[in-house]
Amino acid sequence: MSPIKLYHFPISAPSRGALLAARSIGVPIEVEIVDLFKKEQLKENFLKLNPQHTVPTLVDDGFVLWESRAIACYLADKYGKDDLLYPKDLKRRALVNQRLYFDSSSLYVKIREIFRPILFLGETEIKKPLKEDLNIILGFLDGFLRESKWVAGDNVTIADTAIYASMSCILAVGWDISDFPNIQRWVKNCATLPGAAENEEGAKIYGDAIKKNLKQ
Repeated sequence: MSPIKLYHFPISAPSRGALLAARSIGVPIEVEIVDLFKKEQLKENFLKLNPQHTVPTLVDDGFVLWESRAIACYLADKYGKDDLLYPKDLKRRALVNQRLYFDSSSLYVKIREIFRPILFLGETEIKKPLKEDLNIILGFLDGFLRESKWVAGDNVTIADTAIYASMSCILAVGWDISDFPNIQRWVKNCATLPGAAENEEGAKIYGDAIKKNLKQ
């Protein structure tokens, strides 16, 4: 059986989210870097695997899957030692799914709207309406965390690994989260997750690239 391979770019928050999930699950992963800045995702061999040419992309014994949260769900279901990270109970799983969709449709979308133009389109400042929009979303996240230790209950789930990878982007840029005490507490807890240091390394590269382009 071939090793499980994850095509990965450390700057990408979704890619780091999938890797964080794998580290928490404890499944051995062979990581292969695909440098998006060098357009390596457009190479013929990668396009054959993933015509959408996105990272992360997982290959598990010939099965190919992309989209970071789908990868996390798959790995947790197949390789999880128990169901704590992705519960089998219908209602608990639904809550984890809701938080995953919150990340993919709200939190990470707002983060990308702010920073993609700075990273790729030459913009040099954060527009005030986008900043306000993201802070509204952070208010929702802080509310989730008012009710429980982790984002979907009292134990870590793959919702935490996904959302922490996204949050690491804005933390690396120096985003002010002083108005969100529950997020502050949760971030400290997330620093203990398996693979957290690895995630921080990628987030720092991302943050440094953003700060370099921002008008001082």
